[in-house]
Amino acid sequence: MSEILTIDNLWKSYDSEQVLCGISMSLKKGETKVLVGPSGSGKSTLLRCVNRLTAPDGGLVKLAGVEVGEGNVNEIRRRIGFVFQDFNLFLHLTAIENVYVAPVKIKRESKPVARRKAMALLDRVGLADKADAYPAQLSGGQQQRVSIARALSMEPEVMLFDEPTSALDPELTQEVVKVMSDLADDGMTMLVVSHEMGFARDAADEVLFMEKGVIVECGPPEKIFGRPDNVRTKAFLRLISEA
Repeated sequence: MSEILTIDNLWKSYDSEQVLCGISMSLKKGETKVLVGPSGSGKSTLLRCVNRLTAPDGGLVKLAGVEVGEGNVNEIRRRIGFVFQDFNLFLHLTAIENVYVAPVKIKRESKPVARRKAMALLDRVGLADKADAYPAQLSGGQQQRVSIARALSMEPEVMLFDEPTSALDPELTQEVVKVMSDLADDGMTMLVVSHEMGFARDAADEVLFMEKGVIVECGPPEKIFGRPDNVRTKAFLRLISEA
């Protein structure tokens, strides 16, 4: 597998607080990597720096060998899907309109073509019967599945997920995790920030434990969850298991 996303020596600070401290990692086509760690460890900032929602202070991000910079950021964002914690749907649009609005406005697809593709994506996330519902008429889990379909509508090369289940109760969480697991099984390239250890254990090719802006330990799920080397990784996983 060839590397599709490369992060090289990424730094970011807010005022006097250093949030990312020289992060380097890569993602191969078809790979799923899950970032875990305590709140405030820099996981979400790392994702936001990948597609320049937040500008890093130093280091490089490359997508398919092309550096992500100010000159090409809009083009790169079209190739990187982003699923946020809080859904970010357009409240005045129906589910299907939320999914096809970007292909029509940005990719200049005709509305009939975009709508047909959007319906297929809603069906893929189990919401074909909710196509004409507005976000306020949907549960949190359903809204998040619409947001996943919306991100997929741009046919991205990489999908970023920033704690997509953090606002959901356990039952709704499983709806979203099932969709994400199916995407991983289908070979979607994914970088995921999540506290869902079951998803990390079952779907990840690699799990990365972050703390204080540093990747402390990484490895396949069976190694990280079964035989972690770092004392901080062990302590974090113990706390998660007791929660």
